Amino acid sequence: MSSEPSYSEFKPLLAQSVGYGVVVGVGFFFAGVMFILTTLQRKFFEFSPASSEEFTPGLICCGIVSAWTWSATLLQSSTVAYTFGVSGPWWYGVGGTIQVAMFGMVASKVKQNANGAHTFLEIVKTRFGTSAHILFTFYGFLCILLVCGSLLLGGSATVNALTGMNITAACFLLPIGIAVYVIFGGLRATFICDWSHTIILFIIIYIFTFRAYGTSPAIGSVSRLYDLLEQASIVTPVVGNQGGSYLTMKSDQGLVFGAITILSGFTGVFCDQGYWQRAIASHPESTTKAYMLGGISWFAVPWAFASCLGLSARALITNASPPNFPTYPSPLSPSQISAGLAAPAAAAVLMGKGGAITVLLVVFMAVTSAASAELIGVSSLFIYRTYFRPNATGDEIVRVSHYFICFWAVWMGCWATILNAVHIDLGWVNYLGYRGCILSPAVIPIGLTVSWSKLTKAGVFCGAIGGACFGMLAWMIGCWKIYGQINISNLAQPYSALCSSLAGLFFSGILTVGVSLLNPADYDFSGTRAIATLEDTIGSDISGVDTSYRASDTESQNEKRDEKQSSLKQPVSNIVEVGLENDDEQRLRSLKTVFRKAFIYSSILTLIVVILVPLPLFFSHYVFSKKFYTFWTACSIIWAFASGSFCIVFPLWESRNEIGTILGSAYRSIRK
Repeated sequence: MSSEPSYSEFKPLLAQSVGYGVVVGVGFFFAGVMFILTTLQRKFFEFSPASSEEFTPGLICCGIVSAWTWSATLLQSSTVAYTFGVSGPWWYGVGGTIQVAMFGMVASKVKQNANGAHTFLEIVKTRFGTSAHILFTFYGFLCILLVCGSLLLGGSATVNALTGMNITAACFLLPIGIAVYVIFGGLRATFICDWSHTIILFIIIYIFTFRAYGTSPAIGSVSRLYDLLEQASIVTPVVGNQGGSYLTMKSDQGLVFGAITILSGFTGVFCDQGYWQRAIASHPESTTKAYMLGGISWFAVPWAFASCLGLSARALITNASPPNFPTYPSPLSPSQISAGLAAPAAAAVLMGKGGAITVLLVVFMAVTSAASAELIGVSSLFIYRTYFRPNATGDEIVRVSHYFICFWAVWMGCWATILNAVHIDLGWVNYLGYRGCILSPAVIPIGLTVSWSKLTKAGVFCGAIGGACFGMLAWMIGCWKIYGQINISNLAQPYSALCSSLAGLFFSGILTVGVSLLNPADYDFSGTRAIATLEDTIGSDISGVDTSYRASDTESQNEKRDEKQSSLKQPVSNIVEVGLENDDEQRLRSLKTVFRKAFIYSSILTLIVVILVPLPLFFSHYVFSKKFYTFWTACSIIWAFASGSFCIVFPLWESRNEIGTILGSAYRSIRK
């Protein structure tokens, strides 16, 4: 008769005061730093967030990496490394990288067909009207809500495990400092925050890399880690892996996880206003470059971080000397694994209390950076002027947006507390069963709205709503047939999530395209291209307001569209008209070239990371030799250093003149 395995409590290494100090103290410290930097920039350098010229490719790249590095990126990628072996970090990276690369194509289409838009909802409303706008407003808010839940669940669980801080307190206190600097700095503060947080992120990745592979008495070398993982494969073999090994890409569970991550990852990019905001903020000619660098750079974060800490956690459960694994002599329990505690456990063994503080800091950085992007995104989605006060002034819009950011920061804490109370943790959120069936049906309609002239309103509604229904149905039936009963635990199982994601995305695409082709439209995008012109008619009272606070398309503007467009068609002179037409034609040709480049790049990247590298290793059933594992680890380290250069050095080089101007002006001001 088999007995249930016994598990130990995760022993906190730090005092509760440390948790409160990091969450509150460091949060407000960064808020103060951001406030000082943005004040200097505002005082000594003319800055217009409405202008895409201000945001360079390097800064956009850094913003993408920062916004896409959630707490789940660090914690759950380490969990899948701990659970599946070397395949886990690779597939986690693939599941976020190719979406960013493919969004580069959508970003180029935004510049081509709606260059003046501030949100994707503005484009939807202009093209399809109020009903479609309401539908995708729901999707936009739901996506941000789910992302915020993921961020706070992962962050609060880590703070609780390492310090014993109350989870509910962490859920409510984490967003406060974020809301402060978002309100003071707006979009400008978010980009500065992205860069500073990304510096800390990569420095900490480098620290753990050198510690695990170089100086740690517990491991100290790649060769030693390989030996420990071979031993772990004998003691606790992985079901579905070749020979039970952690050192193989032949992992059935890893492959399924990769498919889920790829499918559901599209929702985290295409439905998130934060990514549209970066596409809108970038210069048209540099959009593809920014997303290319962003996708490549982000891949290194889960691959390098999880390959180091996730695999170290598996190797050190019973092999650390002295035995200081937080749950020694037991492995991590299923609930601890699902909460994402593999990385904190490894850090505690490798660096003691210093490792615990370091993980606490990097997870805090991930939460604050990504959450700041979500707060900016949610403020830009707020429909105050669209439906409540069409004639609201710029100052009123900014004030109400600030109120809404405060409200959302509190609601984030409430939402995460609710999820925790019903025992939904980071692991459940990460498998994205509900995002697969609810949000993935919106991906194709949103992408086609800015790129396909034949798309119809009926196709949009059928694809988005019908796909959600099919995804939900597949989720429930798949869970029932495969696992025997429908409950919270089984709904987060890999095959349940795979059924929902596949069905939601597939049927959404079929319905969207099929229904549209029954009675295709012939949209020329003149309405969406006129959005910039329409914004200019609002008045000087909102000039200078951050893009994030400029409301989306209003009904009163829609009523004026025909009149405005007709007035634009009245030539001032033949020379001016010909000149404008030539400029527009040249710009469209240039953007079409950008789109082709984005298509070629995303296709090549997808081919390499999805097919050429992992699939031959999977189908050959190859178990890594020590030499190949050393090569694999070296590649992850080199990739991490290259990514750090893109995100840290490149933005500094691009902005060297502006930095010099600000520092020089500040110095002269002090000398006076």
